[in-house]
Amino acid sequence: MLMQDLHDQIKACTVCTAHLPLGPNPVISVGSKSKILIIGQAPGRIVHHTGLPWNDKSGDNLRRWMGVDRETFYNTEYFSLMPMGFCYPGTGKSGDLPPRKECAPLHHQILLNRMEQLELVLLVGQYAQRYYLQDKAKKTLTHTVQSFEQYLPRYFPLPHPSPRNNIWQAKNPWFADQVLPQLFARVQSILSLSESR
Repeated sequence: MLMQDLHDQIKACTVCTAHLPLGPNPVISVGSKSKILIIGQAPGRIVHHTGLPWNDKSGDNLRRWMGVDRETFYNTEYFSLMPMGFCYPGTGKSGDLPPRKECAPLHHQILLNRMEQLELVLLVGQYAQRYYLQDKAKKTLTHTVQSFEQYLPRYFPLPHPSPRNNIWQAKNPWFADQVLPQLFARVQSILSLSESR
């Protein structure tokens, strides 16, 4: 199956309909030639309504961390955007609910099998890190992100770039001082090499 056909099939998925307060609207952006894959949590309410992944303040922060503009970010020649849960899960007491658990086992590996040119996978947030790093993940997200070099060159764990996490960043200044420069350099290196080919 071609990537576009697979993309269309996933966009029509209704497996979790009964659990989704705003109904199904899988939000992904994937390409077979992508060099960088970003695996986040699940679309928020704004992204659900626009249908465009990372089309919010979290996305603005993530793009700033990597030093890329929107045009580059949404170009599937460079980036694929695949959350752990493809649909908006609803809101709980302290923010959005966790991503639905059905999506990753159903769809991730099939999509990954078609991304043969991937050079880097950004694991944004604890759900992506636990799923992909499994027993190699540390006990906390903070320790996993601190240990990012252990997971290179394939994976790069990150905290969620939500403005809600500004307090976490203030408490952990090493993230801006040590991790973000490495992320920026790695992403820019991959993008510059892909443009020169």
